[in-house]
Amino acid sequence: MTVCFERANLEGVSATRAPQQERSRATQQRLLEATVDCLVLHGWSGATTTVIAERAGVSRGAQLHHYPTRAALVLAAVTHLAERRAEEIRTEAAALTGDRDERLDKVLDMLAAAFTGPLFVAALEVWVAARTDVGLRDALVPLEARVGREMHRLTVELLGADERRPGVREAVQATLDLLRGLGVANLLTDDSHRRGQLLAAWKVQLTTILGT
Repeated sequence: MTVCFERANLEGVSATRAPQQERSRATQQRLLEATVDCLVLHGWSGATTTVIAERAGVSRGAQLHHYPTRAALVLAAVTHLAERRAEEIRTEAAALTGDRDERLDKVLDMLAAAFTGPLFVAALEVWVAARTDVGLRDALVPLEARVGREMHRLTVELLGADERRPGVREAVQATLDLLRGLGVANLLTDDSHRRGQLLAAWKVQLTTILGT
């Protein structure tokens, strides 16, 4: 009888814990997405924890429970959405058709879109704030190094690049640096025409370098 009671108790606790964990994950998801939205809409100075909690539809207490500081929340949001965007790009790339030249062309267009999207804008707000915020910078530098490595690896994978060949690794990194710079140039004005011309010229050079 005691054993059965204890087992029932444990099952009841597990059943209760599962919905709580799901609610907790859902709350975190809303907070992370609201953080990026607020960074895009209001910039770093306007994306306060109060504004973020309101946009996410959660209480300040719940927000502080999951992320005790704004820096922790912002860095978690950038990390989470960078990973999600990388998976979306992989999924989009898996559906690409055509020969290798066409694939390279489409992959670069996909990556260029990522560097002009909301996540990139949000990340830029954090980078600028980190320039004068030592604590934020110390936390952001290793995160950005990891995200940078993963983006480089993703680009190599999508392009089918062989980095054992001379100049290929540098060409991949140059691609990412070019796309990042074009993304910054697009912040204040629509730079799509010039971006398209530069990308077209770089695609020709990259095709030669990669030997596709």
